[in-house]
Amino acid sequence: MKVNDSCVQEIRAFNRFYTNILGLLDHHLLKSEYSLAEGRILYEVHVGANVRASDIMNAMDIDKSYLSRLLKRMEKQGLIAKKPAQNDARANHIYLTPQGHGIFLKLNSASNEQVNELLSHLTPEKQVELTNHMNAIVKLLKLQQNEHSGKNDPK
Repeated sequence: MKVNDSCVQEIRAFNRFYTNILGLLDHHLLKSEYSLAEGRILYEVHVGANVRASDIMNAMDIDKSYLSRLLKRMEKQGLIAKKPAQNDARANHIYLTPQGHGIFLKLNSASNEQVNELLSHLTPEKQVELTNHMNAIVKLLKLQQNEHSGKNDPK
């Protein structure tokens, strides 16, 4: 199927705009000492139950060796710890240390504040309109992704 070049350019422009608004190209996430990837790992470990590196790899679609380096650094910093899985001696469960949990809460709060600031200049109706458009983007891209991978779940 032929892709409209104008659409490609519009999407790329939107991506540049949005990453700039959120400061995602800064070396540090939300004026912290952590990268976007490290922040996302903290999130995945926080929300996951008995999360393993392979779970994080799948959730983030991240390279195994890059994830391994990040996990080692985060473990050295005292943010995460590992314990052997009971049912598979080759696998480790990753969990947040108290320090890691505190950092996650701080980053999560800062992220909420950042989006709150972004939305605070819009009327409630415009806020709903924006989130509806964002949901439509996610739905369309997930549907396309599922069709491409052979899955039928449009969620």
